[in-house]
Formats: sequence, structure tokens, C-alpha cells
Amino acid sequence: MAQATCLSIAYGGHSSAGVKERNEDAFAAILPSGQARQSKGALASIADGVSCSENARIASQTAVGTFIQDYLSTPETWDAKTSASRVLSSLNSWLYYQGQTALTRHNGFVTTFSTVIVKSTTAHVLHCGDSRIYRWRDGQLLQLTADHTLVQNGGTVTLTRALGMDTELKVDYQQRSVRQGDVLMLTTDGVHEKLKSPQLSQLLQQLPLDGARQAGEGRNSVLEKMAQTIVDQALAAHSTDNLTCLLLLVLAVPVEDLEESHRKLTELAIPPALQPGQRLDGYQIQRVLHSGARSHVYLATHPRYRQMFVIKAPSVNFSEDPQYLEAFIREQWVGRRVDNPALMKIHEPVPDTRFLYHVCEYIEGSTLRQWIYDHPQAELQAVRSLARQIANCLRVLQRQGMLHRDLKPDNIMVTPAGEVKLIDFGTVQVSGLKDIANPVLETIPVGTADYMAPEYLFGEKSAARSDIFSFGVIVYEMLTGALPYKPPPNDTSRVRDYGFWKYQSACDKRKELPRWLDLALRKACAPRPSERYAALSEFIHDLEVPNTQLLDNFQNQPLIEKHPVRFWQGVSLVLILILIVKIIV
Repeated sequence: MAQATCLSIAYGGHSSAGVKERNEDAFAAILPSGQARQSKGALASIADGVSCSENARIASQTAVGTFIQDYLSTPETWDAKTSASRVLSSLNSWLYYQGQTALTRHNGFVTTFSTVIVKSTTAHVLHCGDSRIYRWRDGQLLQLTADHTLVQNGGTVTLTRALGMDTELKVDYQQRSVRQGDVLMLTTDGVHEKLKSPQLSQLLQQLPLDGARQAGEGRNSVLEKMAQTIVDQALAAHSTDNLTCLLLLVLAVPVEDLEESHRKLTELAIPPALQPGQRLDGYQIQRVLHSGARSHVYLATHPRYRQMFVIKAPSVNFSEDPQYLEAFIREQWVGRRVDNPALMKIHEPVPDTRFLYHVCEYIEGSTLRQWIYDHPQAELQAVRSLARQIANCLRVLQRQGMLHRDLKPDNIMVTPAGEVKLIDFGTVQVSGLKDIANPVLETIPVGTADYMAPEYLFGEKSAARSDIFSFGVIVYEMLTGALPYKPPPNDTSRVRDYGFWKYQSACDKRKELPRWLDLALRKACAPRPSERYAALSEFIHDLEVPNTQLLDNFQNQPLIEKHPVRFWQGVSLVLILILIVKIIV
């Protein structure tokens, strides 16, 4: 039987002013519905306003409410860490500014803050201050956070970190696995100062899990009663502070086996190869643009619309290949969410369709591959113009937390007006989807060998510099019509280190190219990621303006590194002369 395919969380909390007049704690939890549950996960946050300030209550309530609202509003392509960190940074700046404009400094907007984001099978924990997050599993209680406090002389405890305390915010971040039956507990210091881990664990042992499960996901009355019991116990132990406890019960995590995942991917039928005049869900095929072993691409029209469309369908050869089908579906996901003129648009599929295919924007023009064939001695200014636009395409993806991973001339269109569009997203890595458990694993490196960053072959993680490598190879080819390296062998296991990649100077391919330009290309497609440009803007700048540092480093190189071919030619000539002298003598 297939396991659950959707995250399910139950939550319940309780807060009390205790012996104080006002309650300056705040907490909230939410389990989104629909796509947001998968892309954003479930959230629980807790805050404890610093009591020396009259604005403590406002600070804690603002922190909890604003964080959840703003986090859910971040792009779904961002991963949990990026989304939460950016929201917290903005929130900290706002609280700090409000505190500075208060009449007195002691009226600052300062609060502790702890949050847990449960996304797929992972809990993302972010924390600053002395509120805490615990995980209770199999009868064992584990404290996940460390208090940011300093014990001074006389036993006085002082906060060293909190939201709104300083212009620069330092937040602890960690990932922890979660599974069905786990309980995550968030408490303020009014609770855990009086109830230590053994006492809290003993109370959690009394949690009626069956009753909590029956109460269902979302706000859960059983968990609320348990949270109130914990608060009451801390109050009975003579707590002198506000008290808050928030409990989350993991009812189900979206883990599915390969068989279940494959079933989902193959629910839609792959359409057969089509011919002009045939129809697919109302789209009439006008022309076959491409028909290959992996996919079929058609030019099509629809009676409801005036514009042309491109229909892309997978080949039936891959109907049993879950990795290929997963990539095909991911391409549609990316194309529908990234709305930018630099990227090909993928339209909404026909409702209730029985077939798996994409309806894509029709882009008039040719691929960059054809442009390279048509411009064997391309003008430098034309190459720079196209390079700037390709860089812009990559920036659009990077801002959405994406890496392309298969950048090549065949995936880039050039319109008659000289505009560039990126057209293939099947290998795009989305940082937001990395948080989601995916049983369809990539068993081989993605990308095309001639343009693939070497680190992919060594099983290293993708990064922005990986796309910069492919970009550098493309610019090199646009200028020379050749590749800077010999392609790796089909059996990539034979490639054991970065020494396999021997850069061939662009100046050897095209004599009139300036040396400083060749050095920029060499840096962009350096085999080792650490030796490449860190940003696209740096590479684009060096394509237009000589980088004096690169030139100086080149001039100071030994001859064997600067001109290895000339060096060995010279060595060979010397050896020949020595041999001739010996023969004569």
C-alpha cells in the first residue's frame, strides 16, 4: 500500500499571563491548504517580548503575525531557509527602527523568536533568544535550540540575541528530520525555567496521541488541552513570568515509494506521434518542428486564439522512465511560474486532459546553435550583446532560487530582432523543491557533456558557478566555433580529477582575439568552481573591459603555464639540437 503523499499536521497551544498583569508572549501556527502546503509547509512560531519595554507585547505579536504572513507570500521557488531568513531580516530592521524612534531606548521593540517550518520530511528550525523548540520522539525529548543568554555576576540572566535588538540579526538555523508521530514543542522561558526536560517528557508521555489523531489536522482541541496542562504545571511550580506552550503533532509526512511516484507520473497518457492536420485537445498540428527519440515538438494553432503555439510531448520510448517524466513535469512547473520575457512561457494545460504535454509560447527565430553556424567569425560586439542577454536569463532563474544545469546553444533561441530567450527547463533545479522529499532520484549527472560543469561528474552539489561554467563554454564557442576542452568520455568514471580538463586558448583558435578576453573566458570556464567568477556581472564586465589583475597574473606565470605548447616545442627543439650535435661529434 502506498504511503501518505500529503503533509498533515495538528497543532494546539495555550498562553497565560501567569502572575503578571500583561501577557507579552505570542504564538501562532498554520497548516496551509493546496499547493502552499507542499511549497511552504506548516509553520509554528513563538515569541516572548522583552519585559523591560512597554512595547514588548506589540513586538512579540508583530513578530509572529508578520513572519507567518510574509513567509507565505515569498516565491514558492525559494527554499525554506532563504524565505525565512529574508523575512526575519526585514522584520528585524523594522523592529529595530521602531525602537530607535521610541521616546526612550528602554521602550524598544525587542522580542525573542523561534519558529519551526515543517516541509515534507524536514523541520527547518530558526531561533534567536531564549524561547525553545523541542522534538519528542519515541518517548525521548530532545532540545533543538540553544538559549542566547549570558549569566552575569549575581545570577542575572541577560539576552544576547533577539529580534529588534541590533541592526544585524544572527539567527540559528538547522534542519531536523520529522516522521509520523513526532511532537514538536515550542515554549517560552516561563515554562521551561520551571519544568526541566525530564518533567516535560513525563507530561508528554501522558499525551493521548490516539485522541489527537482523531481530532484531525489543523487546530486540535486535544493538543490545546495538553498545552494548557503544561502551562498550568509550570505556574504551579511558581513561575513568575508569562507562560506559553505550543504543540505540533506530525500526523503524516509526504513519503511515497518509487512505485507510487511512478504511478502519479504516468496517470496521463503520452500522446502518439502526430502529423500535420491532426488534433490534440483542440490544438491542430500545423507542422512537425522536431521528432526525436526523447520528444516530439509541433507548431500548432487553436480556434479560440490568434497566436501560434508550440506543443511539446514526451516520446513513448520514455513512458517507463520516472526520472525523465519527473523532469518533463518539472519543466511545466517552472515555465508556468516564472513569468519573464527572457524565458519561454508555458501555458496552463487544458482542464481534464488525458494527455501529458506542454503548450508553449511560439518564439520566431533560430537556436543559438544555428546562429553560431551562421556566424563563424562573429563580431565581438554581437557576441557581447547576446552574452548580456543570456546572463539576464540566468539572473531571472537565480532570483527565483533556480539553477538551469543544462545550458547549451540548443536551449537558447535568438529572434530576428536579436533578442534571446531560454526555452528548456527540464533540468532546472528549484531550491524550494529541494526541501521536498522526492523518491525519483537523479541516477546520472544531468546536462550535456560538452557544456557540463566538471563537478557534476564528481557528485558535487549544483551552484551558480556551475551555470557560469556552461555559460563560459557557450561564449567561447560563439567566438571560436570550437570548445575549450575535449569532451569527457562516455564512461565518466574514467574522469578522476579536474586535471582532465586542459584549457585550449581562444587566441589559438582565433588570432585576432585580445589576450585579456581569452583570460576572461578561461576564468569563466575554469574546471574548479572556486577558480571561476562568483557572479555573472563580473564575467560580463571582463568581456568588455580588460581585467588588469588577470593580465598581471598571466604575465607573471612561468612559461610552461603561460604557453605550454610553446614550452614543449622549445624543449623538443633543444633536444633535437643536442642529438644533432652528438651525431656530428
